Amino acid sequence: MLFNSVEFFVFLVITYLLYRILPFRGQNIMLLIASYVFYGWWDIHLLFLIVLSTVIDFYSGAMIDSGRLSRSHRFFCSWSIVLAALAFDTIQWNAVYLTTSNFVSVQWSQLFPSALSGWLVFLGSVALVAIGNLLHPRCVALKEHKRRKFFLWVSICANLGILGFFKYSNFFIHSAQETIHALGVPVEYWHLNLILPAGISFYTFKAISYAVDLYKGKMTASYEFLNFALFWAFFPPLLAGPIDRASHLLPQLSNPRQVSFQQSAEGLFLILFGLFKKVAIADGVAGSVNAIYETAGAVSWIDVVAATFLFAIQIYCDFSGYSNIGRGVSKLFGIELMLNFDLPYISKDPSEFWRRWHISLSTWLRDYLYIPLGGNRKGELRTYQNLMTTMVLGGLWHGAAWNFILWGFYQGTLLSAYRVFTPKESKKHSEASKSQGFGNLRGIAAIVLFFIVTCYGWLLFRANSLAQVMTFTKILLADFGNFTLRMPKPPLSAMLGIPLLIGYEILESFKANRPHFNIRFDIPARAIFYATLIFILLMGTSNAPAQFIYSQF
Repeated sequence: MLFNSVEFFVFLVITYLLYRILPFRGQNIMLLIASYVFYGWWDIHLLFLIVLSTVIDFYSGAMIDSGRLSRSHRFFCSWSIVLAALAFDTIQWNAVYLTTSNFVSVQWSQLFPSALSGWLVFLGSVALVAIGNLLHPRCVALKEHKRRKFFLWVSICANLGILGFFKYSNFFIHSAQETIHALGVPVEYWHLNLILPAGISFYTFKAISYAVDLYKGKMTASYEFLNFALFWAFFPPLLAGPIDRASHLLPQLSNPRQVSFQQSAEGLFLILFGLFKKVAIADGVAGSVNAIYETAGAVSWIDVVAATFLFAIQIYCDFSGYSNIGRGVSKLFGIELMLNFDLPYISKDPSEFWRRWHISLSTWLRDYLYIPLGGNRKGELRTYQNLMTTMVLGGLWHGAAWNFILWGFYQGTLLSAYRVFTPKESKKHSEASKSQGFGNLRGIAAIVLFFIVTCYGWLLFRANSLAQVMTFTKILLADFGNFTLRMPKPPLSAMLGIPLLIGYEILESFKANRPHFNIRFDIPARAIFYATLIFILLMGTSNAPAQFIYSQF
């Protein structure tokens, strides 16, 4: 279900009205059901992965924390997996449909698969549950440090195993086949027919952070399965973040909430602003970007420059637009998600950029990868190695393609070069002056220069292949000054929306304490701004709707 769809707004209105009339526990049950409906709208079969991962992490968390889990909890976990396998992966719900008389009709012969393959997931789930229950007494009997470490790795390996299987299997199979073929050995090409679960990278990282924080003693485990399942599947950030950690989100879901008028107003503005970014700008420029990056014909220097600039706008508006909507919807339920974007394109250096762009991922990589690798505590050479490792793996997180790895290598190189050539005093001054916006002319020049550097990184990110990276890089260097523009002009909604967005963010950059949801003008000016957003948004509804870019990761 897309945020920018009619179905979502019908779904949101129904969910919100039910939320307002239900007591606290009823709210959580309803939100959990709504989250499963939201995710299952993509493909109901994928809900089994959500339930499976939820149970694994709930059980592992309890074993890491105290080593105890009640018989009723284990019974509930066991049946959750079995029934989820039956309901979401075995039963064929397309055999159930409404007749013209609005009666439910079932084609019983097609409700259950006749082939054995249709039962494999169900039988495998039953076997997994049986083995888990048989091993439970031995797991409880383990010494504390062994038990804690064992279940930490159970959680990490289970989540990374699911992620790796669905996201990277075909990438490694294809790479191995290409390597064998390059050696002159004939090979038959094949791949696995897998559906990539939407948002799998986001909820995998959320699960890993929960297990690691428990192991480090930063929090205690949740023993309320309903609250934990809601934390795992809460629908506003589920597909593309922010990657909120359990220490921040679980307490909000586990305790009664009050929704203030101010919080609702903030939420509505964030939803409006996020839709404006996505529908009017991101979807508007998508056709122009695709016309260059998906063409097989000749392109000019200005084509590459213009398409790459527009892609920088597209990916920012698409991704931050999702975060805006997700945060806004959460506010309507009295739940606060972390800020994920902080005006990243006014950054003056790579270090500042990663403090502003996809903050939930950059801080996750810092806390759970860069620092455990040693961070900057083991000498300069090891620091550069840790930076490169972190960013390359961060690039691979985005997708199973060599251009993402190259993009990660590029970002790691920028961070390492910045560390080499910038004195420590300048770094401290740069971080201290982060809230000063554009500053003087030197600051403006630094912003423009680094934006150009960032845009080349987006070329690596958007390119369809390494061959296209090389071709477009060659055009940038050898075809400089060719202004023969073949790229189609973006629609009016994007041409009006981009300057409005830039102007708004410039104003925001001059505020020391930005609210990130409103502009502090008087009521007439604010009304004009909102009306302009709505007008351009309505213009943008004629743009071809597109899936959010980061929900594919």
